[in-house]
Amino acid sequence: MARNDFDPATVKPDGRPPTQEQLFDPAVDGPWRGSVEGIALGGAVTVLAYGTDTPGEGPRLHVHPYDETFIVVAGRARFFIGDTTIDAAAGDVLLGPAGVPHRFENLGPGRLQTVDIHHSPRWIQTDLEQD
Repeated sequence: MARNDFDPATVKPDGRPPTQEQLFDPAVDGPWRGSVEGIALGGAVTVLAYGTDTPGEGPRLHVHPYDETFIVVAGRARFFIGDTTIDAAAGDVLLGPAGVPHRFENLGPGRLQTVDIHHSPRWIQTDLEQD
């Protein structure tokens, strides 16, 4: 599908160079695979990678002062976003609005892998549950 949403002549490069950071080391285990803050890339979003093979496991309830977009890359998850519960599977994209507490957990069977996009150049979070 060809797209033609805007005239490229109307957008001027701002002088930032292309950059690269490593999101995660594939050789390292653990659910929190890694993160890259937008500030390191000169961009407006921070990217996190999360993955777990354990059903029921996931990040604790927390909140951000900005939107967060979740992309389910593999597996199935149950998301708790405010008063809403959403079951999602590989290929689904969800939004956690700014200021709304949220968490998710692996529904199994198998691996849950997500890419979480924080709409902020820095990762800012307040945990609402303790370990």
